[in-house]
Amino acid sequence: MPDSLSGAAPWVALLLAYAVGSLSFAVVVSRLMGLADPRTYGSKNPGATNVLRSGNKAAAALTLLLDAVKGWLPVWAVARWGGAWGLGDGTLALVGLAAFLGHLFPVFFRFQGGKGVATAAGVLLAFEPWLGVAVIASWVLIAGFFRYSSLAAIVAAVFAPLYYWFGDGAAWDVRAPVGLAVAAMSVLLLWRHAGNIQRLLAGQESKIGAKKGSPSR
Repeated sequence: MPDSLSGAAPWVALLLAYAVGSLSFAVVVSRLMGLADPRTYGSKNPGATNVLRSGNKAAAALTLLLDAVKGWLPVWAVARWGGAWGLGDGTLALVGLAAFLGHLFPVFFRFQGGKGVATAAGVLLAFEPWLGVAVIASWVLIAGFFRYSSLAAIVAAVFAPLYYWFGDGAAWDVRAPVGLAVAAMSVLLLWRHAGNIQRLLAGQESKIGAKKGSPSR
C-alpha cells in the first residue's frame, strides 16, 4: 500500500533524491576532462547527446552512465532499505520523480538542467528492470533506425506508461503511485522536447553525432 509523507524519513529521502538528481554530470564530466561546457555549444543542453557533439565519445558515454545511475540509485536505495523506515510505494514513486526533477531543475546549476532521458531510464530500471529494458530498447531501436536522439526519446516517453500498464497491469491497483510517476515523467519528457518536436516536423533536427556547429537543439 502507498505510504504517507508523515514523519521525517520520506522528506529526507525526497531531498536526497533531488540533490543526487541535481548533479549535472554533463557539466561535471566535461570540466574534469577539459572539455567546453556543454551549455555553451550545440543545443546548450547539459546531456550526453550534446556532450557527444564535442567529439569526445568517452565523455558522452560517461555522462550517459552517470545520469542513469543518479536516477537509479535513490529508487534502489528506498526499495532496498526503505521498508525499515516505513517507506513504501508512495515514497518510492516520489523519490524517482524527485531525482528526475533534480536533473531537469538542478539546484546546484541555477535550475538549468537537461531533458532527463538517461535519468528517467535509470529511474525506470529501478522501478521495474523489465520496464527500463523495454523503454531503453525502444530508444535504441528508433535511434538506430532514424538517427534522431530526440525522436527516440519522444517515442520512448510515449510508450513507457503503456509498457507499465500492459506489463504490470495486474499490480496496477497496488502500485498506482509508481504508474503515476512513470506517466508524469513521460509528460515532462514530452514537454522538454517540445522544441525538438517542432524541428523534427520542420526537418531541421540534426542527427546523432552532429558536431558543435550543428544548429539543432
